[in-house]
Amino acid sequence: LIDAGVVRGQTLTSWPAIKTDVKNAGGKWVNEEVVVDNGLVTSRKPDDIPAFNRKMIEEFCEGKHDAKKEMATATLET
Repeated sequence: LIDAGVVRGQTLTSWPAIKTDVKNAGGKWVNEEVVVDNGLVTSRKPDDIPAFNRKMIEEFCEGKHDAKKEMATATLET
């Protein structure tokens, strides 16, 4: 995500060892089981997979979000 340039301005979580990398890339790192920000779903570790999967299913059921389209367009333009 950092290399793809989608972290800047996003709130997300990750494996704690890359917390500083997320912050340096312009993201807001939080220590939570699963985080959703503009359709980007993140989690921290293998123990979080059940919560991550539940959230992914919820996001799929909600369908397409306008914010996702805007984020994808902005990413492609850079």
